[in-house]
Amino acid sequence: MMSQSIAFVHEGIDPSLLRQNEQGQTLAEFLVSDMHCAGCIAKVERTTRSIDGVVAARANLTTRRLSVTLSPGFPPERVLSALLDAGREARPFDPAILRDNPVDRETRQLVSAMAVAGFASANIMLLSVSVWSGAEGATRDMFHWLSALIALPTIAYSGRPFFSSAWRALRHGRTNMDVPIAIGVLGATALSLYETATSGRHAWFDGSVMLLFFLLVGRLLDHRMRAMAHASAARLLSLTPSIATLVQPGGILRHISITAIQPGDVIRALPGERIAIDGEVVHGSSDVDRAILTGESVPEAVQPGCNVHAGVMNLTGMLDIRATARSSQTLLADIVRLMEKVERPDGKFVRMADRASRLYTPVVHAAALATLCGWLLLGNAFHPSLTAAIAVLIITCPCALGLAVPAVQVVAAGRLLGAGIILKDGAGLEKLSEVDFVVLDKTGTLTAGRPVVVSAPPQNSESWLLAAALATGSRHPLSQCLSQQAINLAITAPQVDDLVEIPGHGVEARYEGRLIRLGRPGWVVDEDQPLQISGTEVWLSVDGQFNASFGFSDALRADAARVVAQLQKMGMPVMLLSGDAQSVAEHVAAEAGIDHFVAECLPGDKVATLQRLARDGHKVLMIGDGLNDAPALAAAHVSMSPASGADITQAAADLVFTGEQLEPVVQAIVTAKAARRKIYQNFVLSIGYNVIAVPIAVLGFATPLIAAVSMSASSIIVVGNALTLNLSARRAAKRRFKEQSR
Repeated sequence: MMSQSIAFVHEGIDPSLLRQNEQGQTLAEFLVSDMHCAGCIAKVERTTRSIDGVVAARANLTTRRLSVTLSPGFPPERVLSALLDAGREARPFDPAILRDNPVDRETRQLVSAMAVAGFASANIMLLSVSVWSGAEGATRDMFHWLSALIALPTIAYSGRPFFSSAWRALRHGRTNMDVPIAIGVLGATALSLYETATSGRHAWFDGSVMLLFFLLVGRLLDHRMRAMAHASAARLLSLTPSIATLVQPGGILRHISITAIQPGDVIRALPGERIAIDGEVVHGSSDVDRAILTGESVPEAVQPGCNVHAGVMNLTGMLDIRATARSSQTLLADIVRLMEKVERPDGKFVRMADRASRLYTPVVHAAALATLCGWLLLGNAFHPSLTAAIAVLIITCPCALGLAVPAVQVVAAGRLLGAGIILKDGAGLEKLSEVDFVVLDKTGTLTAGRPVVVSAPPQNSESWLLAAALATGSRHPLSQCLSQQAINLAITAPQVDDLVEIPGHGVEARYEGRLIRLGRPGWVVDEDQPLQISGTEVWLSVDGQFNASFGFSDALRADAARVVAQLQKMGMPVMLLSGDAQSVAEHVAAEAGIDHFVAECLPGDKVATLQRLARDGHKVLMIGDGLNDAPALAAAHVSMSPASGADITQAAADLVFTGEQLEPVVQAIVTAKAARRKIYQNFVLSIGYNVIAVPIAVLGFATPLIAAVSMSASSIIVVGNALTLNLSARRAAKRRFKEQSR
C-alpha cells in the first residue's frame, strides 16, 4: 500500500517532501551531495543511524539520496542538523533535482579541472627539461619561477575537488582519502616555492600538477559510470509531466505544478499527453499505452471507472481523471524508490575499494610520519627529511589503485555500447562475470514483443480490402500492423466515407452505403451474436454482421534458439519463466531449445524461483522487459532488459540492450568475464608498484618529482592494461564467429 501524505508540518521542510507509512512513521529523504564512494555511503548511514529516533537509513550513491524512516513525531530537522554537523553537504531531497542532473554538472567541472591540469603539466614539463639539461644560476631560477607562475593557479583551480573535501573532513575532526592527497600536493608545492625562493637546485611543481592530473582522470572515470546510472533514474522521472491541467468548477482550466495536485482534484489529459497523476477516469474514453509499466505493445481501452497511472501515454481520446494520490505517492514514484533501494554498489571490487579507502589514510600518514621521524633520528637535517616524507605521500597516492576498476569499467562500457549494450552500473559488470545460470522472460524478451499477423482471410478477398481501408485511419498498433501487412501484400485499400476512430473500440466507416467496422469483437458485431475469441484478434463486420477475423501473435527473436544453445555451451543452464498457459510456455521453450520452464508465473512466483536458485548456489542472470519482471530483476544476482521493454524494467536492470536480437546477452557475458580478469591484473600491478616504490621513497632514493613520475607511470600501465580489453573481446568474438560458421 502506498504511503499516505503526512498531516503535520515540520518547520523548514516542505511537507510535500514528507510521507507517513502505515505504522505512523515519518519517511524523509535528503540529498547528500558530497557522497563520492562506498566509504561515504557507510559513513553517512552510520551518522544517521546513531541518532535516537531514526528507525532505518539507506543511502543511494547514484542519486545521492538518503532515505530515512523516523519514529512517529520525530523531527527530520534533527537528521539534517546531524549531517551538517558531520561536515556533509545535505538538504531535503526534491525530485526535481534529478531532472537538473547534478552529476552532469560535476562531470563538467572535473573535465575542466582535468584539462587545465593536463595542459599545465605539459608546459611545466617543457620548462623542467631545460633545468634537467643543465641550466644553472639565474637561468634555472627563471625556469623555476615560470613553472611556479603556471603551477600555482593550476593547483588552486584543479585541486579544488580534493582540497575542499579534505578541509571539510578536517574541520569536523575526521579524515578521508583526500587528506593525504592534499597534504602531499600542498607540501610538494610549498617545498618547491621554498627551493625557488632560495635558489635551490630542485623544484617539483611538475610533480604536483601531474599528480593532480592523474587523480582527476580517475575521479572523472568514476563519475562517468555514475552519470550513466543517474540518467536512468532521471529518465523515469521525466516520464511524468511537471505541469498538469486542472479542471475547476464551471469547466475552467488552469495549469498547475503536479506537486500542487491534491487527491480529489480533476486533471485533464489530452490525446498524445502523458497522464500526470494516479487516478480514476471520470469522463471520456480512450486507448492508453501502458508500455512504461507493462512493456506490452497493445494499448488498453479505458472509460469512466477505470484506474490509470502517472506516466502512461493517452493515445486517442480526452480524459478527465480524479486524482487518488499526490505526485510523490504515485505508482511510478513508488517504483522509482523501490528501484533505488536495490541500486547499490555492493560488488566485491567495490567492497575491496571501500576497505582500501579506510586503511589508506592512516597507513599513508603513519608511513610519512615514520619516514620523517626516522630520518631526523638518524641525524639528517629537516629539509631532506621533509622531502623524503613528501615523496612517500606522493608515491603512495592511490592513482593506480583508484584507476584499476573504473578504467576497465569504462573501456568495457565503451565496448558494450558499440555492441548496443548500455551498462548502467560498474558493479553490474562485475556481477555479470559471475553468472552461471540464465533465466528468460517470454513476451518481449525471448519473443520480439511486437504483434505480427498470423491468421487472416485470403489475400484477394474483399475482407482484406475493407480491413486495409479502415486500418489506415487508426493509430492503434494492431491497426498499424494490419496496414503494414496490407502494404507488404500489395493490397490497395479502396476509398471509404465518414472514417472515424472510436477511442477504446476501433474504427468505422461507410463503404458503398454499408457500415463497416474494424476493432474489438464485442463492439464490432451486434450484441446478440456469440463471441468465440482465440488469442489476440481484431474483427471486421459489415452492417453489424461478422465478416472476418485477423489473429496476431508474437514470434521468437530471430537468433533466440542460437543464443540459448551458446549459453548452454558456455555451461549455463537456461530457464524460461512465463505467465502464459502451460501449453504455450512448453511450445515456446521447445522452439527455443530450453529444457527448463515454469508456466503461469505471477511476479511473486518469479521472485521465489530466483530465490530458490540463489539458495542452491547459483548466480542468476535475469532477462525481462515488463513491470511484472521488475521485482524479479531486482531479486536476481544481475539483470538485463531489452530497450523495447518498460522504462521501469530498464531502470531496475543493470544492463539494457538494443536491437532485435539476443546476441548482445552473450557478448555482455563474454566482455564481463574478460573485464574481471583485467581488473585482477590491475590490482596486482598497482599493489606490486607500491610494494616496490614505497621502500625506495622511504630510503630517500625518490624525490617528489621521481615519486610523481613513478606514480604517473603506474597509472599509465594500469590504463594501458585496461585498453587491452578490446583486444581480448575481439579475439573472443572471432572464436564465437568461427564456432557459429561450423
